[in-house]
Amino acid sequence: MEAWKASKPFVTGSMSGCMATFCIQPIDMIKVRIQIGGAEGGSTSPIEVTKQLLKEDGVTGMYRGLSAGLTRQVFYTGARLGLYDIFTEAAKVPGEKMPFWKTTVCALSAGGIAAVIGNPADLSLIRMQTDSMLPVAERRNYTGVGNAFSSIVRDEGVGGLFKGALPTATRAMALNFGMLGFNTLAKDALADMGVAKGSATQTFGASAIAGFFASFFSLPFDYVKTQVQKMKPDPVTGELPFKGPIDCAMQQVKKGGVTRLWTGFPTYYVRIAPHAMITLIAQDNVKKMWTSMGL
Repeated sequence: MEAWKASKPFVTGSMSGCMATFCIQPIDMIKVRIQIGGAEGGSTSPIEVTKQLLKEDGVTGMYRGLSAGLTRQVFYTGARLGLYDIFTEAAKVPGEKMPFWKTTVCALSAGGIAAVIGNPADLSLIRMQTDSMLPVAERRNYTGVGNAFSSIVRDEGVGGLFKGALPTATRAMALNFGMLGFNTLAKDALADMGVAKGSATQTFGASAIAGFFASFFSLPFDYVKTQVQKMKPDPVTGELPFKGPIDCAMQQVKKGGVTRLWTGFPTYYVRIAPHAMITLIAQDNVKKMWTSMGL
């Protein structure tokens, strides 16, 4: 039982994230295409991007990279939700409401650590989702997440699995701050307003608020992360388009102003907010299920 007690927060997080990802994967696919298209001067219209995607790959193209997405949730969401529960439990003072700064530290720490753990799967997901946008001769043609891992290690070394880890971790910290920090804050605020603790109203309301803040704080970092993970050396000079995430961000701002970092916000919000809501609602229900089973 000690082993189960230690692993339960991570199992709960993994299950919750996988449920949400299966529902949201098509929207995530469109979001990534919009970010890449916007950076390369293509369309940023969700409708146009969807029509082009369906024309090129059909309905199944909407789920390209699902294996990598689910693998990412097992490691990344399992770790960030699990670590957040462990950190907040350790930071609690009996009889006192946890201050927001403690919640923030727990959320940022859990997000950063989890992102590094999940980076190989995240990198594979981005590459699988954008592969068909490359010229035929430059496509990687990964057949699945396992093939992506082995190909990256073969071509780029083990360190290649952690390409973009810094912007990924930064993005995850921002996302966790908005999602978990504000979910806890919103639950407390709703309880103070008379909403019953543990009720569907409290869970849904808090998750909706958390979804907005998760989207707003994380999109600039997600945008930069996508550009860094997708970049390839120039076939003539061999040089990469960006020296790193900071250089990438500066180039994007120079091209289109600071608002360029929020390119595709409506689609990103439609992807992140429901994913955050489904994840948080699923997490609460999985926890209730463990309790009903006596686990």
